[in-house]
Amino acid sequence: MDARRSAGIVLMVGAGLAMTTGFIPLSLAQPIRAADHPPAAAQGDASRRAVEDLRYRLRNRGLDGIAARGFAAVPLTRDDATEATSLLATAQRHEMLEHLGGVVGQPESPRIQEGLIRIHGRTMRYWYAVRGHKPPAGRSLFISLHGGGGAPPTVNTAQWENQKRLYAPEEGVYFVPRAPGDTWDLWHQGHVDEFFDRVIRMLVVLEEVDPDRVFLLGYSAGGDGVYQVAPRMADRFAAAAMMAGHPNETRPDGLRNLPFAIWVGADDSGYERNAIAKKWGDSLAALAAGDPGGYRHDIRLVPGKGHWMDREDAAAISWLASHTRDLRPDRVVWLQDDVPHKRMYWLAVSEPRPRARLDVSRSGQRITIAEDSPQGSLAIRLDDAMLDLNAQVVVIQGDKEVFRDVPLRTIGTLAKTLSERGDPGGMFSAEIAIPLPDS
Repeated sequence: MDARRSAGIVLMVGAGLAMTTGFIPLSLAQPIRAADHPPAAAQGDASRRAVEDLRYRLRNRGLDGIAARGFAAVPLTRDDATEATSLLATAQRHEMLEHLGGVVGQPESPRIQEGLIRIHGRTMRYWYAVRGHKPPAGRSLFISLHGGGGAPPTVNTAQWENQKRLYAPEEGVYFVPRAPGDTWDLWHQGHVDEFFDRVIRMLVVLEEVDPDRVFLLGYSAGGDGVYQVAPRMADRFAAAAMMAGHPNETRPDGLRNLPFAIWVGADDSGYERNAIAKKWGDSLAALAAGDPGGYRHDIRLVPGKGHWMDREDAAAISWLASHTRDLRPDRVVWLQDDVPHKRMYWLAVSEPRPRARLDVSRSGQRITIAEDSPQGSLAIRLDDAMLDLNAQVVVIQGDKEVFRDVPLRTIGTLAKTLSERGDPGGMFSAEIAIPLPDS
C-alpha cells in the first residue's frame, strides 16, 4: 500500500489575482449563439486550418486569449473537434502543472508543502493520503468532511484530526479538509464550493485523479455539508455519502444523476436525524419510482446505534467506489440552492437564482425543456457523444419549438467550457442559447 502524507499547495484567488491562479482565464469565454442565427456548415479546409492555428497559438502563446482569435469561431468537423479537444486539454494540464509548481507523483515539490488553499481572504487547511495502486484511468478521490460546527476552533480541529482516521479507502486519494470557519454551518457556505473546485482541479493534475471518480462524504456536521453541497455540485461527483447529519432546508430533487447514500443511527434522535433520514429515503424512493434510471440511493438506519455508529458506516466507502460519474445524462433536474451555480452537467444559465428549477431531457436529436425558471438565458451544451451534430437538433420549450438547426462545433465553445471547470471531460464543442421566461 502506498500511503503517503501530503500537504498541498497555496492557491490565492481574489480581486486582481484571477490571472495568477494558473487556470484558463475568463477571457476565453465568448457569447453563445442565439437560437435563431443559422449556422454555417463546417468546411473541411477551413476547419483544418482552424485546428492548425490553434496548435500554433498554444505552442507560442498558450491558452490566453484564444476566444478572441478568428479561428475560435470557425465551424469544425467532427474529427477536427476531437483533435482540438485533445490539444486544449493537454495545454490546460501543462499550464496548471506549471503554475502549481508540482511534479506528478512527487508531493515533496516545494509548492505543495504548505497544506493550505487561500481564496478571497479565506484559508482552508488540508491533509491527504494516497493509497493503493493507480488504476489506468486515474486515482479515485474521496473528499471527507469533519464534524463539529459551532464550537471553539480547538474542538473543530480535533474533529478534523479524527476524520483523518475515520475512513480508509483501499484505493485513491483520501482528502480531509479543515473547514475554513467554525460556525455551525461550516460546510454550508458558498465559499466551500470554490474550495472543493480548486481541490479537484489540483489533484487531477498532481495526483492523477480521475475526475469521473470524485466522491463526497462527511460525518455529523460534515454530513450536514454533504446534504447541502451534493445537490448543488452534483456534476462534480460520482457519488456521495451522508453520515449522521441533518439537511436543514435543502431538498433531494437535484440528486437525479448523483447516487446518494444516507447512514444514520436508528436511535440518533438529535435534531430528528433518524426521522429525517427516513423521510429523505422515502422521497428518493418516490422520485426514483417516477424516473427509471434516476435517483439511485442507499438508505441505512443502523439498528441500535445513536449518533456514533461504531464505524459500521465505513461500508459506504465500497458503495461509493462502485460508481463512476456520467457528465452527459439524458435528463438533468437542476434545483438551485441558496448558493446558486451557473452550470450543471450540459446546461448553463447566465443569471443563476436561488431556488430556481430546470428540468431538461434529451432523446435522439430532440431536447425538451419541461420546466424552466427565470435565470437569464439557458445554454445547452452538446457534443458528438450525445447526438449527431451533423444533423438538425430540435429544442422544445413547453409546447413550442424554439430551435431547429445544425449546431456549430467551435474551438471557442470547447475553450469556454474547459475554462469554467478545468475539467477535460466537461468540454463541449457546440452550444445553443435559449431565452428563459422573464421574472
